[in-house]
Amino acid sequence: MTISSSAFTFVRELVRAESAIVLEPGKEYLVESRLVPLARAAGHPDVDAYVAQLSTRRSPAALKQVVEALTTNETSWFRDTDPYTTLRETIFPELARNRPRKQLRVWAAACSSGQEPYSIVMTAMDTPALAGWRVDVTATDLSEEMLERGRRGEYSQLEVNRGLPATTLVRHFERQGLNWRINQSIRERVEFRHLNLTRPFPPMGQFDVVFLRNVLIYFDMPTKREVLQRVRQVLAPDGHLFLGAAEMTMGVDDAWERVPAGRSSVYRIREEQRTCVPW
Repeated sequence: MTISSSAFTFVRELVRAESAIVLEPGKEYLVESRLVPLARAAGHPDVDAYVAQLSTRRSPAALKQVVEALTTNETSWFRDTDPYTTLRETIFPELARNRPRKQLRVWAAACSSGQEPYSIVMTAMDTPALAGWRVDVTATDLSEEMLERGRRGEYSQLEVNRGLPATTLVRHFERQGLNWRINQSIRERVEFRHLNLTRPFPPMGQFDVVFLRNVLIYFDMPTKREVLQRVRQVLAPDGHLFLGAAEMTMGVDDAWERVPAGRSSVYRIREEQRTCVPW
């Protein structure tokens, strides 16, 4: 059974109000597939009945579950490969030449279940220029469930098969029953924190690299602009921003410039927009 137009409208307005993610008409199939498990768990025969109850009772916990179900995105290890190659071969070595304290901070925004921030840590470990350095990653997401999964660092065989080389699995993971758990030496380098990108950021300090990949595509133009402006406030003046392949800052926030880097490209704050030095 297909979700009704009234139920879809309620869900899309809820998701937009809480996360600024825009569910365009035509996404009914996505909404229904994501909410079927919640509807069944709540004892309802279909999504329409579940949404009808939500709209009358408006339980904060249930509404939060709906938002999280609709804002959890696909993820994999070393997604798209090139950004991590660029990080290892170009960005990390460049930053290493300009950071006498031998410390780097990276922010993985919209980190989902943790594959991205852990991939960043493993990339840093494989960067010769960072031998003996401390590289810490802050990983944020809207979903508390995904953050808890990331903290556990435990993944199924199917999940580790998505982008993780066998040699990396053997080197950095250990068996945990039927699953695999990433080593503590990597887990302790990642701090998982709840954060809604569409609202003012809490105190975070300054980052040398920000991964904001495959996130902006879900926002409308005003929200994209606000997010990019806020990211500028927490990025070091000579820091680097990674976006998804289908994303760009041109026409959104012109304080950024696109810079070729290896086989990929990154974004940096234009020099005339930089207000301070990182160290």
